[in-house]
Amino acid sequence: MHPSTSSVRGRLAPSPTGALHLGNVRSFVLTWLAARCNGGWIELRIEDLDAPRVREGAVDGMLDDFAWLGLDWDGDPRFQAGRIAEFRARLTQLAEQGQAYPCICSRRDIEAAASAPHAGDEGPIYPGTCRGRFDTVDEARRASADGRLAWRFAVPQGRTVSWKDRIAGAQSFDVAAQLGDFVIWKKDDEPAYQLAVVVDDGIAGINQVVRGDDLLPSAARQVLLHEALQQASPEWWHLPLVHDEDGRRMAKRTGDATLQALRAEGCSVAQILTWVAESSGIRLTRLPRQAADLLAGFDPDRIPREAVTWRGLLER
Repeated sequence: MHPSTSSVRGRLAPSPTGALHLGNVRSFVLTWLAARCNGGWIELRIEDLDAPRVREGAVDGMLDDFAWLGLDWDGDPRFQAGRIAEFRARLTQLAEQGQAYPCICSRRDIEAAASAPHAGDEGPIYPGTCRGRFDTVDEARRASADGRLAWRFAVPQGRTVSWKDRIAGAQSFDVAAQLGDFVIWKKDDEPAYQLAVVVDDGIAGINQVVRGDDLLPSAARQVLLHEALQQASPEWWHLPLVHDEDGRRMAKRTGDATLQALRAEGCSVAQILTWVAESSGIRLTRLPRQAADLLAGFDPDRIPREAVTWRGLLER
């Protein structure tokens, strides 16, 4: 366990849906540095709620990769899948506060009701079909074709969420207009990502979140959930993503350069950490053998504000 000497509380939150790629590695190393450079505390959270996509052996592989890189954490790992009751209690709280409502719409219903200009990378904006539609949960369930229903967060109309991101700079979202009411509990009777991550961050007292800038819209949603649950929002650090030479962002589903594959090919920890340092504005005074060797040269203000292109590792 690492002794905490500051109020910074960060988290490593891998999803065991595949091997870590180099974009994940860079994000996790910077997460660790951002907390440890201030003597902060780090939670290891395994985000394993998406059961159909969880791969056997993925957790052990990730923990081995973290150890190889020299990334540690405080306390025992926390697994989301074992805490459904905690998430359900917060859903009940939101429903009782009138900030969540049952929804029986299918994805096809949503797409049919949304106008074309609203379609984006995250899909069409939910048109609010079920908002105020049912007086009771039983009524909604009876109206559902299969008896199942989801729950959506009722986004306040006209509410602009703004914050100064530590890396991405000033951010502002009209969440209702740009993102719409979003799912916080899925039809398979499991918590959705947006609710689970906010509840977990609140329980652990997380006040610093470092992750990819593809999650900026999620941060806007999560600010509203933090407020609804009477929790303080963390400081956000959204990093530009790592792309390949064709401009595609690295992703587990596309099988891009994974740490396990690079290690199997004989790549050293020094090579990986040197690449992380060079792509993140970290000054090196010696060849890094573990993540702690990057602490002295770490400066958040030197992290590039544009996407990083992966061109492979040079021989060292």
